[in-house]
Amino acid sequence: MTLAPPAIISGLTALLGEAGVIADAMAMTSYLTEPRKRFKTPAVAVALPADVPALQALCRWANDHRVPLIPQSGNTGLVGGQVPLAGNEVIVNVSRLDRVRDVNAAAGHMTLEAGVILEEAHRAAEAAGALFPLWIASQGSARIGGVLSSNAGGVQVLAFGNARELTLGVEAVLADGRLYRGLNALKKDNTGYDLKDLLVGAEGTLGFITAATVKLFPIPEAQETALINVPDPGVALQLFYLLRERTGSRLTAFELMNRFGVDLQLKYGLLSRDPTASLSPWYVLAEVNRMKGSAPGALQAALEEALGSGLVTDAVVAESEADRTLMWAAREQMSEVQSREGASIKHDVSVPIGVVPALIAEGTAAVEKVIPGVRPCPFGHMGDGNIHFNLSQPVGADPKAFMAREKDANAAIYEVVLRLGGSVSAEHGIGQLKRELLKQVKDPVALEMMRAIKAALDPNGILNPGKVL
Repeated sequence: MTLAPPAIISGLTALLGEAGVIADAMAMTSYLTEPRKRFKTPAVAVALPADVPALQALCRWANDHRVPLIPQSGNTGLVGGQVPLAGNEVIVNVSRLDRVRDVNAAAGHMTLEAGVILEEAHRAAEAAGALFPLWIASQGSARIGGVLSSNAGGVQVLAFGNARELTLGVEAVLADGRLYRGLNALKKDNTGYDLKDLLVGAEGTLGFITAATVKLFPIPEAQETALINVPDPGVALQLFYLLRERTGSRLTAFELMNRFGVDLQLKYGLLSRDPTASLSPWYVLAEVNRMKGSAPGALQAALEEALGSGLVTDAVVAESEADRTLMWAAREQMSEVQSREGASIKHDVSVPIGVVPALIAEGTAAVEKVIPGVRPCPFGHMGDGNIHFNLSQPVGADPKAFMAREKDANAAIYEVVLRLGGSVSAEHGIGQLKRELLKQVKDPVALEMMRAIKAALDPNGILNPGKVL
């Protein structure tokens, strides 16, 4: 029998002390308010375990009493995986588990607890003379536990991979309080199933990631960055192939943007000046790492070849860190600025790299048929096939009426994505937002396997119930 809220709060306080429990509705607001403000369900309480043994005790107690727990780190997720669904849950925020346990730059790894903020992880690596290359827009508030649980991607997946590929080992508390001691720095380990890959990307449905050992890389001596005019995504794809051939693994970013998004940022003062060389329907933001001892100019040489062949017509190369910062601001503010222009329907999808131009062309035609006058703003990680296919409301449209067509717009985009062999969630996860969609698009056998794994590791269903599955 599930405990009543007063009994849950009393039990939590006995386990964690008063400093480890928040039960006041107003005090819980920041833990309940997710970035898109789409989910508004209350929680019974917020638990803040101070260390791993406290979290283990909490899970044992919750499992015994069938109290549902929601793992939460920085509360930056965009699909509602870290906030309540039913209203009877306890949010378990791991922000107090915030130690950097070890940094070994020479060997290429460091071990962090789940509550370490991503930006602090960057600083810890840099202080030791190394690079941790996972960069996302919310890195000032996102924490390692959530970053790994959602298998975050970001702007350097092209060269370094997503969170799963950057993880060597994890430590995790299971539903019944047992501690999985999977922290290691091994690049090769063929002793059975790779359990870290099961926990990374599980969105807290299989256990609480409490710490992780992640890969480090040498710090580049410099970055070569350019904002390049392209007439359309098809030419952008050809440019990607050329740059990859000329620069190889040093090509760390290849981001696609349209002029509409740049104009919005200039309109609302998010950019101090236009960072582009000249007007163009589309732009590519490309960046190449220059390592110590290597000659400069690899990106410049590749661009000169592209310009000489007529593949591109104009480009601007960053001459200073200020130039580079402005170029990246234009990319990173693409999503944010659309909210200033009115309602926006957002999609996080991926397709094989070779069909990104088809995704944009066919997706645009499909949504314009559903919502005449809609203003598409597809942008993102073209180099790994992940496009944020966002849609701004028509000029003068009623925001509520526009958002009422979200389901129709989703269906139009997802039909194109699936037909092209893509995924309806590239890097944001499933959470509660896309749970029903997952049932429609996932292979039935894959769903059966996922449910079997969930039942084996969390037989009482206390971990993030109703999320993903």
